[in-house]
Amino acid sequence: MRRFGRCCSLLLLGLLCSLNGQAQTFRLQTESDSLSWLVLESDSTHDGWRLPYPVYQFQVGDVDGDGKPDAMVGVVKKTRFYREKGRRLFIFKNHRGKVRPLWMGSKLGGNLVDFRYRDGLIRALETGSDGRFTITDYHWEEFGLAFSRFIAKNINQKTIAYEKFLDDNAGSADEPCD
Repeated sequence: MRRFGRCCSLLLLGLLCSLNGQAQTFRLQTESDSLSWLVLESDSTHDGWRLPYPVYQFQVGDVDGDGKPDAMVGVVKKTRFYREKGRRLFIFKNHRGKVRPLWMGSKLGGNLVDFRYRDGLIRALETGSDGRFTITDYHWEEFGLAFSRFIAKNINQKTIAYEKFLDDNAGSADEPCD
């Protein structure tokens, strides 16, 4: 077992899943502004993944459709392909009681502002180079996230973009994109 040090704050608890009859939980343990651990634990074991970046979002849901919850962690970091610090999305899975990366994305369609898990999809609030906001749904496709559909495009104001992003009815079949 790995030692995780003192827990300064527990942000969110994940969903429970069953593996070999033991309940397992994803949770995020924060030690400082730029160091967190994604922890997977059961009654008798725990495993973790070090996240040496600021974390802005944590959610749990079945991204890849295998029936087991995955952990989605939003971090702020540079990448090899994008030298500017930006918001990134990492997805982790439970593989035999161990935290393992499923996808560690550099970028989606635009610059990521926020994301949330919704009905088997990842809904992203993004900006383009023109500063306009787009709300997009992505689905899991074999080795990563793939575009599903636009919910809204070309939104000028951040408050309106966030309202649509958080609206569970946005993007229904009878609602056209902006």
